[in-house]
Amino acid sequence: MCAHLLCPRLSCLLAATAICLVPCLSAYAESAADHEAFSPEAGVEFFQNYCIDCHEGDAGEGGLDLSSFESSKQIPLEIEKWNRIADRVAEQQMPPIDSDTPPMELRDAVVQWIRGTIHAAVCDDGVTPGRPMLRRLNRTEYANTIRDLLGIQFNAGHGLPEDGAGGEGFDNAAETLFISPIHAEKYLDAARAALTHAMSDPQDRKTILVAQPSAETTPQAAAEKVLENFLPRAFRRPVTSDEIQQYVELFQSAYVDDQSYELAIQFAIEAALVSPKFLFLWEQPHTGPEPILISHYEMASRLSYFLWASMPDAELTRLASQGKLHDEEVLAEQVARMVKSRIDDRGHRRDAKVRAFAESFVEQWLGTRAMGREFKPNEAVVGKLDSELLGGMQYEPVFFMEDLLADNRSLLNWIDSDFTYANNRLARHYKIEGTFREQPRRVDLPAGSHRGGALGMSAVLAVSSFSHRTSPVLRGKWIMETLLGTAPPPPPPNVPDLDEAGEPSGEKLSLRQRLELHRADPTCASCHAVMDPLGFGLENYDVLGRWRTEVDGIEIDSTGTLPDGTTFAGAAGLKEQLMQRKDAFIRHLTSKMLGYALARQLTNEDQCVVEAISQKLAEDDYRAQTLVLEIIKSVPFQFKSGQLVH
Repeated sequence: MCAHLLCPRLSCLLAATAICLVPCLSAYAESAADHEAFSPEAGVEFFQNYCIDCHEGDAGEGGLDLSSFESSKQIPLEIEKWNRIADRVAEQQMPPIDSDTPPMELRDAVVQWIRGTIHAAVCDDGVTPGRPMLRRLNRTEYANTIRDLLGIQFNAGHGLPEDGAGGEGFDNAAETLFISPIHAEKYLDAARAALTHAMSDPQDRKTILVAQPSAETTPQAAAEKVLENFLPRAFRRPVTSDEIQQYVELFQSAYVDDQSYELAIQFAIEAALVSPKFLFLWEQPHTGPEPILISHYEMASRLSYFLWASMPDAELTRLASQGKLHDEEVLAEQVARMVKSRIDDRGHRRDAKVRAFAESFVEQWLGTRAMGREFKPNEAVVGKLDSELLGGMQYEPVFFMEDLLADNRSLLNWIDSDFTYANNRLARHYKIEGTFREQPRRVDLPAGSHRGGALGMSAVLAVSSFSHRTSPVLRGKWIMETLLGTAPPPPPPNVPDLDEAGEPSGEKLSLRQRLELHRADPTCASCHAVMDPLGFGLENYDVLGRWRTEVDGIEIDSTGTLPDGTTFAGAAGLKEQLMQRKDAFIRHLTSKMLGYALARQLTNEDQCVVEAISQKLAEDDYRAQTLVLEIIKSVPFQFKSGQLVH
């Protein structure tokens, strides 16, 4: 389709995006307006009264100098800095607790003013999408694509190097998916191994070799039919006659040497499987000055690699060929289809393709991929972690996300829920009664259960602990960073480790008492005053998430007092506090999923989309499919910018 024919569509969608952003920006303005004493001048006065003593000149704490701040017009000039400031003020890390602190109403108003100023400056003129996608398939995507392309149950990616995280913290980020010499060698080995596996099974071989030489069909003609069928699926788009001919010539060169049809056609297919056209998600470059819609085939790939971590299936390819993948009704139908997960009468979910997304996204978002890798519990302290328990712990959050998507449940279940997924070993670990097998199944939690939501999951509790003991600091930091998106600053240099011993007198101290001594330094107090209470709320869980009431004969105190004086008791009280901050949680989860879907670092303009989607979610009971669909309908997902856009 010509670019000029897409302009009306672009204008409409950009206009719609701007309309969606209006409620978000209005919300900021209304929130600030609720405080009668607040104005932009009051915002400037806030920093002069509460911040300038610590943040003045080159010697300002944290390298932050606010002495020249005198107008809201300065905020959009240093967006990243002011985003960090807003987070610190919102989390009561700044001003520090040992200084003159503002009332919560003023603190909230200043945060809304900063964020509203940034969003007005960035979002008022619409959203600019990213460049056309160009990135290598990561190891998971490669394995899944080979599996679906060849129709085999074979992990072709197991020998490939691990992929590092980039973008918003995921291993599908374009900036980290480079090609090295070792990749080239490994891809060739993987292609040969996968094809050998496929050719060894008569049914798989028949699926790939759709034509054979015969009295009526020459080897070259048969090869052309095979490649005409294979290449569009491998390259995830229609192919030209020249592209087909290129691989036919490879077939011919091999056939001349050996006179074996199957070996020659396998050679041509191997070549396709190490081609950049297969190994890379590549979108047609756009050289015009204005953004345009991605093609329907590009949309099919964006959809499938977002929700399946694999290639488009026949249905997506058919819709792309019919030019229907920009239709919002069609997209809604496809989202519902793609996240579908059948649950049998025993509560087990069976082989849903969306599990690939649930596993890849959730394990990296929550950090539970570290189980059994970077995180290995000290068996001398916590006991042996057998493989069935490890599997149950790892898959609990994965199946949980699959459930939310398939049944379109509220995303607030991540904060608290009345169900979870457990296998036989994990159910015993949780002391849940019932009949369980090795595969996790859905289980309703009784009233008063210590489980429910991410904070009751053993994998989460483990990776936010040390190997030998729990850590309220690590767990509090995990909550701030992973659930709320407000990571505390790194600790100052030369901070001593926590004293694991008791008093010199021999008196045994609880972990809470030792931490109180440890954070006596005022430099540390402001961050610990936010982190530690959150972590203390989870102290009834040990390193592996088992419920306990005492440690070394000392009764656990799981109460928490936040910097504003709010108190809560235990995990249940902590969940209530997080539910009061559900909008921050939803905003952060939206940001993470958008970054995963786009496979890149988000920009400030992308945050405008995050706010608009968060508003939509609030209006639709925070339903999981709404989040997915709104991401897919967004400008960054559906459009690509031109080369001249800066």
